[in-house]
Amino acid sequence: MSRNLSAGRRVRPFLYASLIAALSTPFISGAVLANSQLMSEVDTQAATDISYANFQQWLAEFRQYAMGQGVSEATLSSALDGIRYRERVIELDGFQPEFVRPIWEYLDTAVSSTRITTGREKFADHRDTALQMQQRFGVPAEIIVAIWGIESNYGSNFGDFSTLESLATLAYDGRRRDFAQGELLAALRIIDEGDIAAEQMKGSWAGAMGHTQFIPSSFEAYAVDGDGDGRRDIWGSIPDVMASTANYLDNAGWQTGQPWGVEVRLPQGFDYAQTERRSSADWRQQGVHAQQGELPDFDSAAIVIPAGAEGPAFLVGANFRAILRYNNATSYALAVATLADAIAQRAGIQHAWPRDKAPLTRDDVQELQRGLNRVGYSVGGADGVMGPNTRQGLRNFQRDQGLIPDGFATQELLERLRRRSE
Repeated sequence: MSRNLSAGRRVRPFLYASLIAALSTPFISGAVLANSQLMSEVDTQAATDISYANFQQWLAEFRQYAMGQGVSEATLSSALDGIRYRERVIELDGFQPEFVRPIWEYLDTAVSSTRITTGREKFADHRDTALQMQQRFGVPAEIIVAIWGIESNYGSNFGDFSTLESLATLAYDGRRRDFAQGELLAALRIIDEGDIAAEQMKGSWAGAMGHTQFIPSSFEAYAVDGDGDGRRDIWGSIPDVMASTANYLDNAGWQTGQPWGVEVRLPQGFDYAQTERRSSADWRQQGVHAQQGELPDFDSAAIVIPAGAEGPAFLVGANFRAILRYNNATSYALAVATLADAIAQRAGIQHAWPRDKAPLTRDDVQELQRGLNRVGYSVGGADGVMGPNTRQGLRNFQRDQGLIPDGFATQELLERLRRRSE
């Protein structure tokens, strides 16, 4: 099927004829202004009409494609008849925040006192179910509840977008059309299997669904019927929600009986450029100690310093990496881990965050990337994202400047790079 029908949204074959007809209409006082207003209205309406027609053409082609992939006609009718193009979804897809939010601000919200209190209440309300899933899948009950809290604030905000409309819009006109098309097909298969009715399939603008925000392909792979009613319902059944979440983490490599990690103290002279994994014994030999108690016995663990040498440090193992499979962001995994600790009445992060460090804007990060490239520290394209290549280039720059090579970007470092580039 066609992959590029959205180009038609910018074609307006009837617009000029409409404008000529509009301009030939007699007007009384205010004619110039009225003409201008009418031109704008005609332009907008023509664009809307063409957009709708092209979306419907794309949808008709996709419908034939889905039928060829085995989706029933009954499901296609219930799911796609009357489906709308959602301009708001495209707006959100293209949104890029000006500031790269500091991790401590993210955690302030994600692991707020209200969310901790609510998490403990939800754990108490669903204790038997959570412990049953812990026994079945080996994932701690508090981790299951914490993911529920981070993903949808315990079901209070999992989105009211039609998953079908969101994915159809993104498949037609989004940044990752092939991906969205695959997810739309998976959503249709879920409806075909009888797990959820088309009108009840709700979630975020990006197509993530239900209490713990599975995308359709993850639902197909990992969703579990936890209450035994023959359906996998992550919208209305808490046993299904908890079983599906635990099953996902189990398949992501969760190691039963191990913690996610521990906050640590690093020794003077610690080499912050180390990015490889080592055993707990190896880290211990370097002088790494737990903030409280002893280091967990990890075969393969990494040191994570999400706010550089001045912020907290963590030794994380396989279970932290399993959480990252759910959402590949250190801030997210740390939020889940620390919220789970708080729900279970364990101590939180001890070391203070460097809250005096001003965040970089995306433009700042792009300038940083261009500056590193210019002075010989190749980091690739200037996309405004602090990825692994940018952090490695920054560490190399810091080391050559006689600074701690922690890879944490600050306004001070950006200013130093500006002077170096002059």
